[in-house]
Amino acid sequence: MQDNLSDTAPLLLVEEAEAGVALLTLNRPHARNALSRELIAVIHREIERLGGDPKVAAIVLAANGKVFSSGHDLKELTAHRSDSDGGLAFFRDTMQACSAMMLAIVACPKPVIAAVEGRATAAGCQLVATCDLAVASEAADFATPGVNIGLFCSTPMVALSRNVPRKRAMEMLLLGEALSAADAVNYGLVNRVTPLGNVRAEAIGMARAIAAKSKATVAIGKAAFYRQIDIPLGDAYAFASEVMVENMMKLDAAEGICAFIEKRAPDWKDA
Repeated sequence: MQDNLSDTAPLLLVEEAEAGVALLTLNRPHARNALSRELIAVIHREIERLGGDPKVAAIVLAANGKVFSSGHDLKELTAHRSDSDGGLAFFRDTMQACSAMMLAIVACPKPVIAAVEGRATAAGCQLVATCDLAVASEAADFATPGVNIGLFCSTPMVALSRNVPRKRAMEMLLLGEALSAADAVNYGLVNRVTPLGNVRAEAIGMARAIAAKSKATVAIGKAAFYRQIDIPLGDAYAFASEVMVENMMKLDAAEGICAFIEKRAPDWKDA
């Protein structure tokens, strides 16, 4: 990991690894990987680009340095208080841009896996909660501490409350205390905890397992998951039934079922 980078270094490192796995690495360790407006824009752009790349099956989102992300760049936000409107327009644009980036991760047809070595706070915790899967090191912790500085973590609350039980989410939001990696697994915020230094390998391993499956099937399933999760139960079943029918008509469903019956490996066409 790098800890001292100049301001001219790329904010986001992009590596397209073998087996259909892309690796995005937040690269502002000197600024605790704070989500500046520029970094938000770069993440958004790369997620959309990789989502449309037929060679990519899954994306791992990692970070250089000891902090995964400290959230919004408070120095950048504060600098705009001297604007003629007191920063109102910049604050609004920043929050909207960040929300759009988070939604792009959800809308991306490729699963996105957070690889969290260190601390993830505020919008950094939101970023972890927004990813489809998350792996954390034993040294990682998570917090939504905005309440401690007079700025409630309202946008992080959206992703957090859709990942962990309500009482747990409110505890994190109202107390602003750090949550250990072990508790994050118990709360449902992350999927797995692994020793420090092994997080990226674990996340890439998960990504490769996903990449071995039909891209078309994974894309259908991811989109359906987020569509059904927030609608009434009866509507969810009606919607999911139609998705199953649509999925059954795909070439990969026919191939996968035949391969299972014939006890052989499937030959995916990603269609």
